[in-house]
Amino acid sequence: MKLRIKIQLFSSIFMLLLILLVNTSIYFLFNTISAEKELNQLVEHTNTIAEALNNSNGEVTDEFYRAFLPAHGMIRLVKKDDKVIGEHTKDEKYANFEPIYTIKEKHQIVSQKNGVKTAIVSKPIIWKNGDIVTLQVSNRLVSLHETMQVLFFVLAIASLIILIPTIFAGNVLGRFLLNPIKDLIETMKENMREEEWKKIDTENRSKDELYEMEQTFNDMIDHLKENFDKQEVFVSDASHELKTPISIVKSYAQLLERRGKDNPDLWKESIEAIDSEVDRMQRLVEQMLLLAKNKSEVNYEQVELAALTSSVIQTFQGAYDRDIQFSQDGEALTVYGNVDQLKQVIYILIDNAIKYSDSTIHVKVCEKDENILLQVADFGQGISEKDQKRVFDRFYRIDKARSRETGGTGLGLPIAKAIITAHRGNLTVESILGRGTVFTIQLPIS
Repeated sequence: MKLRIKIQLFSSIFMLLLILLVNTSIYFLFNTISAEKELNQLVEHTNTIAEALNNSNGEVTDEFYRAFLPAHGMIRLVKKDDKVIGEHTKDEKYANFEPIYTIKEKHQIVSQKNGVKTAIVSKPIIWKNGDIVTLQVSNRLVSLHETMQVLFFVLAIASLIILIPTIFAGNVLGRFLLNPIKDLIETMKENMREEEWKKIDTENRSKDELYEMEQTFNDMIDHLKENFDKQEVFVSDASHELKTPISIVKSYAQLLERRGKDNPDLWKESIEAIDSEVDRMQRLVEQMLLLAKNKSEVNYEQVELAALTSSVIQTFQGAYDRDIQFSQDGEALTVYGNVDQLKQVIYILIDNAIKYSDSTIHVKVCEKDENILLQVADFGQGISEKDQKRVFDRFYRIDKARSRETGGTGLGLPIAKAIITAHRGNLTVESILGRGTVFTIQLPIS
């Protein structure tokens, strides 16, 4: 069942039930109040008849009955044994209920077979011989019956008059709510069918939930397009980066095939070049896989960042003849994270500092504003403001010639940025051309 039909059915049925409830309440409340009013009037009329009987000393004539007889009713006198001693009515059908003797005054409304109600008042009086008899006065509520019939038709017509606009309003509401959803569905189908990035026009729209839905869809399209573009750039850059070492390997292999057998120097040079380029491709593929793989569950634990940094520095000092100065400001500088990933970030930053500078490297770990900072500073050539904005982009290299010489792939800093972001931290760069560069890691203290 279509959503629009559901809205129409729900609104129409809900309004119908509400109308029935209200009209039924009005009908029965009006009927009860009117019947009670008629009964009270008959009680007053019965009291008047009883007073007149007392004043007449029991002398009751036809003129007396006709003088007090209700328009659609009866006057009856009943003795103790339920025997009628006097009765007067315009029509026998008004006296079609059993005479009842009572010494207590009773008021009641009974319903007849034809649906017309009859008000009956039974009142004890003292008869001329001193006996107590019951005066019964009844009146058929014909005018009330006719009024209730008119009220029934009026309420039925009013219900129809209200229900028809409700159905129309439900249809309009359904269209109003579903048109944006239909546009959304058509846009999504068109995007899938034609592989476009079409968005929904939200101009001149009220800022309601439907607008938020459409705006969210547009934001999602922008996000998907941005990620798709990044993916294309990533694939293109990866292909480009792999093309060069593959070409070099292929060239040296062909060279070995032609002249390598008779030239040992050429053989050695080719083998070294092939080995170097294969290492480069392996490193490039590993870094690309690290960037491309989905976020998987890793083990997080308390990590003493200063001790971890110190161990990485010792590794570099053992492999390179470089001066790396380490300082620590504070004790137990602990963060919550993955040891291997944090070690990789520190390795990337120090490795870059070694590659792009020739003087002392300063590494510092300290606490600031409930965060732990790790700074790696070098005094190399520095990075321009333009390049600083793109230094965390994949495959971006400031000096492509030098990066090729030093084996850089343009993936180290993006990997470091991704890891720190996953640790709810931040990685920033500050640099001045000709003076050096400072990379700063900010992680929440544990």
